[in-house]
Amino acid sequence: MNPETELFISNVEQYILNPIIGLMFVVAVVVFIYGVVEFILGAYNEDRKTAGKKHMIWGIIGMFIMVSAYGIIALIDNTLKGIS
Repeated sequence: MNPETELFISNVEQYILNPIIGLMFVVAVVVFIYGVVEFILGAYNEDRKTAGKKHMIWGIIGMFIMVSAYGIIALIDNTLKGIS
């Protein structure tokens, strides 16, 4: 592969994709923690407990998606490096 192309792909990964994935992972963790707090504080209110459970589930789903995205990007990166 062309060295300029490798440098471009490396820069896109390092300066654009990884920070976005990291930010979205932090958002998912915050949603999860918000759900835990909402669940605990709404212990006697069934609606707040239900909302807390939903936030925890969506936080876990978000974290899973971000870890998967990072893994897929690493797999593609390693595959492209193996071709050259």
